[in-house]
Amino acid sequence: MSRIGIKPISVPAGVDVKIADGNVISVKGPKGTLEKTFHKDMIIKMENNEIVVSRPSEDKMHKSLHGLTRTLIANMIEGVTNGYSKTLIIEGIGYRAAKQGKDLVMNLGFSHQVVVPETETIKIEVPNANTVVVSGVDKQEVGQFACEIREKRPPEPYKGKGIRYDGEHIIRKEGKAGKGSKK
Repeated sequence: MSRIGIKPISVPAGVDVKIADGNVISVKGPKGTLEKTFHKDMIIKMENNEIVVSRPSEDKMHKSLHGLTRTLIANMIEGVTNGYSKTLIIEGIGYRAAKQGKDLVMNLGFSHQVVVPETETIKIEVPNANTVVVSGVDKQEVGQFACEIREKRPPEPYKGKGIRYDGEHIIRKEGKAGKGSKK
């Protein structure tokens, strides 16, 4: 039995959850609205202000979808109540970020500035020149957007220059200087 899938999801006050035909779930809360279609085999019910997910059989596919469906619904509820955010750190001499209107403008050592526009669902904040905060209500979308920003200049292993996630550890390599000379 799935340990995660059997746990009921409590719906906090101020959050409205609607389950339509075809397992279409829409969640509306103070931060925004999310809608997602889940697999038709999963059984999703609302009971006593809690959402319960169950599976029709012990099939391998149904077992794997059980915990996934429950977690995705819980993430939707968490997103519309609190939201999600990812913090990116920019390291390197001359590397910096600034917000111009709704665009994130970064100097990353290229001959040109890198411009990333803000979307309707994703908000970008720049508390200082070396920190970028990406926030939104959809966990997957926030993670994907932060990944796309990180791809503009991933951290390199020798000096650690580039864009990394807050808390990410970069494994450093030793340069050529450590080798002995041949005679």
